[in-house]
Amino acid sequence: MYTVHRSRHNPILQPSVDRSWESVAALNGCPVRGKNKELHIVYRAVGKPDLILSPQVNTSIIAKASSKDGNHFDVTTPLIIPNDDFDKYGCEDPRVTFFEGKYYIFYTGLSEVPFRAEGIKVCCAVSDDLENISEKHLVTPFNAKAMALFPERINGKVTAILTMHTDMPPAHIAIVQADEVKDFWNAEFWNEWYKDYKKDILVLERGEHDHCEVGAAPILTKDGWLIVYSHIQHYFDESRRIFGIEAVLLDKLSPFHILGRTKGPIIVPEASYELYGMVKNITFPSGALLYENGKLDIYYGGADTVVARASLSCDDLLETMKETGTPLMARFPKNPILLPKKENAFEARAVFNPAAIEIDGVIYILYRAMSEDNTSTIGLAISHDGVTITERRDEPIYVPREDFEQKGVQPSGNSGCEDPRITQIDDKLYMLYTAYNGVHPPAVAITNISVKDFVAGKFSKWSKPRVLSPVTIDDKDACIVPAKFGYGYLVFHRIGNQICADFLLSLKDDGKMFNRCIEILMPRPGMWDSRKVGIAGPPIKTEVGWLLFYHGVSEEGVYRIGAALLDLYDPTYVISRLAQPLFEPQEKYEKEGQINNVVFPCGSVLRGDDIFVYYGGGDSVVGVAKCSLSKLLDVLLPKELIKKIVK
Repeated sequence: MYTVHRSRHNPILQPSVDRSWESVAALNGCPVRGKNKELHIVYRAVGKPDLILSPQVNTSIIAKASSKDGNHFDVTTPLIIPNDDFDKYGCEDPRVTFFEGKYYIFYTGLSEVPFRAEGIKVCCAVSDDLENISEKHLVTPFNAKAMALFPERINGKVTAILTMHTDMPPAHIAIVQADEVKDFWNAEFWNEWYKDYKKDILVLERGEHDHCEVGAAPILTKDGWLIVYSHIQHYFDESRRIFGIEAVLLDKLSPFHILGRTKGPIIVPEASYELYGMVKNITFPSGALLYENGKLDIYYGGADTVVARASLSCDDLLETMKETGTPLMARFPKNPILLPKKENAFEARAVFNPAAIEIDGVIYILYRAMSEDNTSTIGLAISHDGVTITERRDEPIYVPREDFEQKGVQPSGNSGCEDPRITQIDDKLYMLYTAYNGVHPPAVAITNISVKDFVAGKFSKWSKPRVLSPVTIDDKDACIVPAKFGYGYLVFHRIGNQICADFLLSLKDDGKMFNRCIEILMPRPGMWDSRKVGIAGPPIKTEVGWLLFYHGVSEEGVYRIGAALLDLYDPTYVISRLAQPLFEPQEKYEKEGQINNVVFPCGSVLRGDDIFVYYGGGDSVVGVAKCSLSKLLDVLLPKELIKKIVK
């Protein structure tokens, strides 16, 4: 499990109108340490068309930027100029490796216009000091891009990784070994290797319509060679294409052998500098640095226009890739803890999507109960240890009372009070739930009851409910954050496919409704939560922020559970968000039900370091899972990055 943190300085490089050779774009940067440990980025710089060349095209060169602090690059200068036949129409996307005393910069050379596969090949420039280029060579005699040298020999061999046939798909990522570096600009070497290249291919595509390219130069870790690469989903369908960044771990002594890999993207286009530019919706990896403290920095091109950087814990990434770590969230072995009761008409069909709250050492589980005619009410179960049900009411504690939640024109259609979330503020409990009459869009409703009356079982004391969301908007998955802020009380809710927020000045029945959507979390294209997201229960207050569990739905319709950390004083600001799901459907009661492949939480309780998360399985039963607060926060705020993240 790991989190990815984009640099607050992004984009760290961008085009400059003051320099004609990078007035259009500065992208796909590869970081490298100088001989005095200073940081340089070698990158692709794009200027306006050269008026002398015919035909005229935007010309790319390779430039170098230097920095003293790693965030601000003040010295920028051209490094590799397209002045040979094999790169006269452009030098693109460098990967640099310091190897046996020299800097080897592999890049894409363009030799023909109009561009075609035969004129797009790998080239290499050699430098002793990253100031002057001593040699330039054409490398591959066939169409290829994105070649990078391993920083040390493997079993005595000089080793490289490259993407071949990039412009005449299907493309392949392959490992190639030679006796000396100079063999890589020997056409006879390549002609011999090409005869049997298929044995050296790394198969990384997850689907037949996907496309992969080498990203960063290989990094040696304690567990093997880490390769950060580009995985493009639905490459041949422009309307569905998703540029993601992924990683694979190769064996130290046999880099042809895959030890582990990410199950999905580490990064997809989300930030404005990734969504908008010369080419929209692109995150393309081009370099990486691993620090002694375990921090991994990934450098990538945003929207084919800028250079950006993101950081994560390398140890967390490797553990996830190898699948050797203990899951952060584990289900109770005796799940489900609640099943429908046929003898109780109100819950004969299903019980699911539970809220939870602890009062004086007792955990109250408020669950959605569904009758055979699909009317939803709220049932109640009690636990003292968090997992064992010691009491369960035979009647609902809350039923539909208003027109906006009573059954409409369809006698057997869904209606009622759905998916409660409950928050205690002072001496009152506020329950927000989805009210639905089968006619109008689902709406967020609110009611309250005193803690005293609730504990005493005086459920007739629930206040008259009212709707908080506009009547024309489909709004669900709402809760009140258990604190008061400068602008009032913060309410999370879901409109469409995203988590929104709004402030209520008061919790009194003053008729005020939501009037805006402050965006909190959005779906991430190509990831496990790509279709929609919604909150679980009210967030948990910690010393470093508000811990928010949420459900995410994939394009395949699978519901999973994730987590994010929100700022303590301004919960509309997201500090971090897990890249991978915490919990997903595995058991039969989660994979099969009224809706298959669903784990849907609506509440959680913190006891010591243990968080009990209550969820609906398959929209039919109630389960509970447990995770460690401290371990989860360690992933959301890795020690390698904490000084850079916490305000």
